[in-house]
This record gives sequence, structure tokens and C-alpha cells, in this order.
Amino acid sequence: MLVLANPLPLNDDTVTPGFLGFGVFIALAVAVVFLVRSMNKRIGKIQAPREADIKQREWEAAQAKKSDVKADVKADVKADVKADVKADAPEARTTEAAAEKGDDPTA
Repeated sequence: MLVLANPLPLNDDTVTPGFLGFGVFIALAVAVVFLVRSMNKRIGKIQAPREADIKQREWEAAQAKKSDVKADVKADVKADVKADVKADAPEARTTEAAAEKGDDPTA
């Protein structure tokens, strides 16, 4: 029988990570340090709105909506008043009467 290697018994003194294991550990530690620095830079650049800013925007939007509704109501009221005034005007009555008769009041 051919013996290729004289096997040593495995124990804590003969099995160690060695220089390769130490080098891999140091490389991983350095990579983690650079990744954490990069992450902190990117998180620092994020401009998340503060709670007070969000509440201020909501309040401004509500005020703008209220003023838009008020402006719409005022415009509707003005349009109704103009329509009522126009319908009560004498020239409107003559135009309507001529239209009913089939006459062309503009001719």
C-alpha cells in the first residue's frame, strides 16, 4: 500500500486560519468601513421634509382650496346676476319677442 502523506492528528494547535484567513478578515473589515461611510454620506444627502413643513403645506393647500371655492361661488353669483340683469333689460325683451315672431332684430 502506498502512503502519500503522513497525516497529522487534527487538534487546536495544528489547525489555524493562518495568514490567508487573517488577510480575508482584514479585507472584509475594510470593505465594511468603506460601505458604512458611503451609506452615511448618501443618507446625509436625503432631504426628508420635517413634520412642521408637511403640516404647513397641508394648511396652505386647504387655504388655497377654500379661496378657490369662494372664487368659484363669487363667479357663479356674478354670472347669475348678469344673466338676470340681461334678461330684465328692455333690449333683451325686444330681441326675445322678435325671435319668437321669427323676425331678425339685427337686420
